[in-house]
Formats: sequence, C-alpha cells, structure tokens
Amino acid sequence: MHFFKPTKLQIVIILFAILAVLTAYVFVKSPKAVDSRFYNELLTARQIKSAKISDGEVILYTNRGIFSIAKDGINMSELIYFVPIDVDRQNGINETVSLFLLLTFALFCFLYYIKTKSTPLSQNDSLALKNIEGETAFGSVIAPSVSKLKFSDVAGIQSVKEELSEIVDFLKNPSIYQNMGVKLPRGVLLIGPPGVGKTMIAKAVAGEANVPFFYQSGAGFVQIYVGMGAKRVRELFSTAKKNAPSIVFIDEIDAVGKARGGFRNDEREATLNQLLTEMDGFEDNSGIIVIAATNRLEMIDEALLRSGRFDRRVFISLPDLHDREKIIASYLKDKKHNTSVTDIAKMSVGFSGAALCALVNEAAINAIRRGGKIVEIQDFLTVRDKVLLGKTRLVRYSEKEKNIQAVYQAAKALCAYWFEIDFDKISLIGNFTKELDKEIESRTELTAKIKVSLAGIAASKIYFNETYSNSGEDLNKARQLASEMVEKYAMGDRLLPTANDVEGILSFCLGEVSEFLEGMKKPLDLLISTLIEEETLTKESIKDILGKMF
Repeated sequence: MHFFKPTKLQIVIILFAILAVLTAYVFVKSPKAVDSRFYNELLTARQIKSAKISDGEVILYTNRGIFSIAKDGINMSELIYFVPIDVDRQNGINETVSLFLLLTFALFCFLYYIKTKSTPLSQNDSLALKNIEGETAFGSVIAPSVSKLKFSDVAGIQSVKEELSEIVDFLKNPSIYQNMGVKLPRGVLLIGPPGVGKTMIAKAVAGEANVPFFYQSGAGFVQIYVGMGAKRVRELFSTAKKNAPSIVFIDEIDAVGKARGGFRNDEREATLNQLLTEMDGFEDNSGIIVIAATNRLEMIDEALLRSGRFDRRVFISLPDLHDREKIIASYLKDKKHNTSVTDIAKMSVGFSGAALCALVNEAAINAIRRGGKIVEIQDFLTVRDKVLLGKTRLVRYSEKEKNIQAVYQAAKALCAYWFEIDFDKISLIGNFTKELDKEIESRTELTAKIKVSLAGIAASKIYFNETYSNSGEDLNKARQLASEMVEKYAMGDRLLPTANDVEGILSFCLGEVSEFLEGMKKPLDLLISTLIEEETLTKESIKDILGKMF
C-alpha cells in the first residue's frame, strides 16, 4: 500500500494555509488594551480566569477575550486574591521570533511527514497507524481540573452542604468506609432550577475533598459523528479511573439522559447506553463519584435513576430569606454600601443565586452611573426590574399575592404534617415533599396525598372565598392519583370503574380537608404569619409551632 504523494502546488497551498493559521493566531492572541473602568467591571463580574505579568503590563484572560492593562493602574493585591497570576520571565524573546521559529519547525515537520509517507508501509505498520488515528479522530484532550472552591465560599444551602459532606469524607478517607463495608452512592443527582448553583456545589465538593474534577456538559456528548458520543463517554470514565479518587460532573444531563422512546435518536441512545454501562462498570470502592445536574427530573430516563446509578437525589431550591441574606452579604463584602442586607433580601423573593449576583452588580454599576461613592438601597430598587426582565421564569409576588401564596402553602404544610406525608420543607416558592417509591400503598395513604394536594384550594375558599391559578399543578396531581386509585387499584365505589368514581374521590377529599382546616384555624393562622415572615417552614418548625398549641 502506498500513501498519496502530493504535488508541488499542493505543498505550496498547504504551506500558505499554515502561514495563514499562524498569522490569525497572532491577531487572536494579541491582547486588547482596556481602561480601569472596564477592568473593574470584569473583576466585579468574576469573569477574569487568570492573569500574567509581562513587561509592566497585566494580561487578563477572560471569558470575553484577552485584555491588557498597565500594572501600575490596578490594585494587584485585589487581583491576586481572586485569580492566579503568572509572571512572564521570557522578556528577551520577541514574539515575532518565536512565531518564526514555530513556523520553521512546522515546515520541517511537514517535509519530514511527506518524506516518510512517500514510502510503502508494512501491513503491521498500517494497522498500528489506523489504531492510533482511531483513538484521536475528532477527539479532544480530557484533562482534570483542581477546584479551589470550598463550602465556605458557597453561601446558603446549609442542608445541601450537610447532605454532601459524607461524600466529601468518603473521598478524603475512603479506607474508613471500606473497612466497615460501607458502599456510598455511585451517582448524585443535583436537581433545581437554573441559577441556584449546581455547578458551584459540585466544584465545592471537589475542592473540599481535594480530588481531580472532570467537567462535561451533557450536550457535549451528543456528536454529529455516529459513535463519537459513546466514545467520549468511554474516554471520560477511563481518564477518571486513572486519576481516582475523582469526581465526574455532568451538567445538564437531560441532554443525553432523556427518557428513551417516542422520537428515536440512535446516536443519543447509544451514548446513554454507554453511560449506563460505565456507571455499572466501576466498583463501589473505585473512588469515583459521578455528580450530575438537571432542572428537569421528569425527563431523565428511569434506568439512570435506579439503585446503583443516580440513586441519591439532592433537591436545591431557590434561596429563601435567610439564604438570600447570606448570598447578598457575600456579594457585597467587597463593595462600599450603606444598605440593609435584610431589606434587599425581602425585595428579591424568587431570585436565584445567579440573579442575586446580577442584582448586586447592576446596583453597583447604577451607583457609578449616577456618580455616587457608595451603593445605596435606591440603586437596588432602580435595577431590580431590569434584572427581573433579563431573567426568565423568576417569581415575583406583590403583597397580596404573597398573602395568597402563604395561605395556600401553609394549609398544605399543616395537612402534610397532620396526615403524615413526609416532607423536608414548604416555602412561598414551592413545596418539597419526599416522593417515596413504595410497593404497597393503602387507600388511606393515597387519599391523604390527595387531601394535601387539595388543601391549598380549600384554604383559599375559607380565607378569600376564591380559587386561584396557583393550584394548577396540585389539582393535576390530585386528579392523577384519584384516576389511578379507580382505574388501577379498584379503590372506587365499585370494582369496575365508572365515570363518577374519580369525581367522587376528589369531592370526598376536598370536603374532608375543608372541614379539617376549619377546625384548625388558629394554628393555621400562626403558620401563615410565620411563613410570610420566614418564607420557609420546615417539618421541625411546624412540629415546634403545633407543639406549643396542643
């Protein structure tokens, strides 16, 4: 077998292509000079990833490009606090000379390649070359990163930190668990709306455990080339095993882990199957923890959620009042202000951590725009609507809506506690019941779940003599449960379901829960006022409140 021998014209074209690439490289790499105002904006937004000092200049490597600023024009101690800085000691080498040497080296490599490929290869050499090319085709280097983030750097979400602390301890002290025969979950699924800090939490786990961190987006597995998604999964886990103990973080896993069926996508399904195989393939003591993030749990394939894969789920909600206070305080610590953190937190109901970061940053920019020396509460009021309009699906309640939602959620909390439906907490933003997969459930247990779903509707009737659109999700859940009771479990009035059985169960449950709430008006009033003030009711806090009254 002979390789193709290029003509002189083709060689010239290839050399010019190499020269064009190197020329483009110079223009792309050349940093753009910026002023101190733009520099402060980059630093405030935490967009500077690293920096380098060279000939009296500071080269800034950011998400928006490469920039330069005079070293004497900035506060170096402030920059060193946030980003790593490298000192360029190659002052004697001109960059043009370096590029010339690089071009010369590339030409010699190319000529050597032409010379070697113009001679025949043996069959064994051909097979070896094919194997090497197969391993590198369309591939990219998968390298671990070391996270410097700690739990102390992530404000709020204390319950999430506590739940993940044992994962950290296992990675730091695996022998203690292995000697006791303890098997920790192979996969942890972080579930929550966009902007609550799922990626930051995963990095904090890696930083606390001081282990390599492999980041991969779910969409990055889905390739245009057939079989490349599965190959990339294999490479990722192979590299993680070599660097064990380590953490593999898959962001937006629903892009590759979507439930199979319906409209088929053979490439995505092959990638998902490879992911399932890899998670089954490593042993419990391999030292690899897979952490994934999604905001759409209902779209995840059931095979990923079964025991032995992502069998631990951590729900991360939008921050409540106390969490928002901690988050806002962390963002304000390096800014001059005379504002009340509590006042800002109360005006930002429904803001995620990312939205709060944007709010504080926009307020600081507004202070500079109006010529102020410090950030004031008026700056936050001015930019709040701007931040809200720039984000999607943020919840913002008026005082009337806040009262309606407090009545609705407090009624659900009271019924869930009283009817022994397990839950973590219920807040103004949403409820967080524990959906336990039980093989056998009684009619009493199922009707109790329906009563909890209808409790908010009943309370709205009692307090406002009105029904509201916030009941849509709970009403659908109640209908689905009642339908399953009748059609699957024969829990209606007759063994064979009739058209009126579902309505009969719903009407019965609504009447029961309405009567219950009428008789519990005093404790319900206390729960409502507490929820308006605190924005969150945990199971323990409800127990304490009711314990003082009964």
